[in-house]
Amino acid sequence: MSDSVAVVWDEALLGYTMGGEHPLHPVRLDLTMRLADGLGVFAPGRVEVVTPTPAGEDLLTLVHDPAYLEAVRRAPTHPDEAFGLGTADNPVFEGMYEAAALITGGSVLAAELVHTGRAQHAVNISGGLHHAMRDRASGFCVFNDAAIAIAWLLGQGYERIAYVDLDVHHGDGVQAAFYDDPRVLTVSVHQTPLTLFPGTGFPEETGDPEKALGTAVNLALPNGTDDSGWLRAFAAVVPSVVRAFSPQILVTQCGCDAHHEDPLADLALTIDGQRASYRAVHDLAHEVCDGRWIALGGGGYGLVRCVPRAWTHLLAEASGERLDPVTAIPQSWRDDVVARGLRARPPTHMTEGGYTGFSAWDPYTESRVDRAVSRTRKASFPYFGLDPDDPRD
Repeated sequence: MSDSVAVVWDEALLGYTMGGEHPLHPVRLDLTMRLADGLGVFAPGRVEVVTPTPAGEDLLTLVHDPAYLEAVRRAPTHPDEAFGLGTADNPVFEGMYEAAALITGGSVLAAELVHTGRAQHAVNISGGLHHAMRDRASGFCVFNDAAIAIAWLLGQGYERIAYVDLDVHHGDGVQAAFYDDPRVLTVSVHQTPLTLFPGTGFPEETGDPEKALGTAVNLALPNGTDDSGWLRAFAAVVPSVVRAFSPQILVTQCGCDAHHEDPLADLALTIDGQRASYRAVHDLAHEVCDGRWIALGGGGYGLVRCVPRAWTHLLAEASGERLDPVTAIPQSWRDDVVARGLRARPPTHMTEGGYTGFSAWDPYTESRVDRAVSRTRKASFPYFGLDPDDPRD
């Protein structure tokens, strides 16, 4: 298999505007691509930039009802809240069907590039819209590109696909799409649903009890969890269940809204912690499925100080040439932020000085993070033949 890396991108992907001042503003994508380019991530020979085409109905209906597709088409002139359209979270905008279909086409293209061996890793930072349900928009998401890409891979004959969601919000739409499908393992690491949308993702949600028990794993972390706590929890749960499932391909949703400055959530990761999380899933892909890795974007509402740095690190990680965290951000990029009139002060370096060391989980500790870990391990580990109380598992 090739060890090449593909990045799916077209400036038309910036058309997913959600109506102007919506938190999911596409300027975050533009700033990310410009920062990555300015730091040499797209230097010749490092990555291949590939242009997507919109997903057709044959792909969209792998996950979504035809009636919902029609509702999205009509939404700019006749929004229907019964389908989640025209709400504060999901305002309508001209061209929304086409924009959402293009993002979905990008994620399916990323899956195709890895499936065919043209790329070992493929990244679509515009993707990861994981809340959209079969028959309604939800949580800023119109089409569930992640679920559709996974469904497409199933159609190519894959029997074990692992989906790992790093977003601060529970990956409810992807979990719902495959809750009764034993071929797909969904793992979500998120802020506790007691304090954050969408209010799902409790550890006891473990898959359909008749068809796919054990194939949903949810790690719900307490408010304020920092880099070390998040990484300790991840290491105590995610590698073990993914290894036990033995996937043929790994899909990750790399939302960066667990950042301490994110306006919509309450975890406390730094850019450094997020960089470490991307390295963790990258290493896992090489360990369990010969490096077949599809990385998608997702949430992240620190448009200037968080998303561009976090996802530039993601792109560099996928390329195999990590950026030194102390790398200075080009003055030209910072000047561009100011010229755009964006309110946030542009950062100067690719680090926030976060501490990413952590001690391994053990069953005899009583921190809030460790209690969350224990609850998830007790709910899920027995289905994989793992001992929830043995830190070696």
